[in-house]
Amino acid sequence: MKTKKSKYDTNPLDPDFVKETEEVWGEAGSGPETKEVKGATREIGSPPNENARRNVYSEAPTRRYDNVNPESPYPSVFVPPTYSPPAPYQPSPTPYRSVDQKPTHRSVAGIGLPEKWAEMLPYTPFYIGVVVSLLELFLVPRREPRVRFHAAQGIALHIAILVVSTLFSVVGAITGSSIGGTLFKALAMVFLIVSMIRVWKGEPHHISPIAEPAKWFNEHIEPRNK
Repeated sequence: MKTKKSKYDTNPLDPDFVKETEEVWGEAGSGPETKEVKGATREIGSPPNENARRNVYSEAPTRRYDNVNPESPYPSVFVPPTYSPPAPYQPSPTPYRSVDQKPTHRSVAGIGLPEKWAEMLPYTPFYIGVVVSLLELFLVPRREPRVRFHAAQGIALHIAILVVSTLFSVVGAITGSSIGGTLFKALAMVFLIVSMIRVWKGEPHHISPIAEPAKWFNEHIEPRNK
């Protein structure tokens, strides 16, 4: 029995597909024709809310939020942040250094020297600066921070020069040459004189490599005059 073909069962490669297609379309078109619908169409049905759509006044009234009771709690889903008091203010530690202020001619308590001389004499070359620095640290009260700063820095500088000079002397004794030690002593002399001039003019003079030793001397040598 030959299977009945539809209009979609055509093979484009078949040389007779045009003829077969016309036959299939002819068979499909020989069926009963669509009848004309007469009379008015009837409504199948309306959704439940169709009446509400037609009547705009049938909806629920709009809620107003401008007359909310302020005493009523606010329904929030967020947890309110907890308040923590601010930490007490703590100033950052400042490095140990002198106050940048030009010295005056007033007398310094404890030694009676003018402020300019009291700040300059600790940088005097040789052992004079060491003696002056120790006297100022033992006699000048702590309410004179600039004078005590230069006294502590002066004694730290003299000790550093003495240590380096000793090392050069040992090296010179081993090598038999004292050129390095002599050159260092000359440079140290020039540096001390420049320090005296800078302090006398009121320029800031802070020697960073000996800052910690100078701070130690100032803190551990207690003055006799409070």
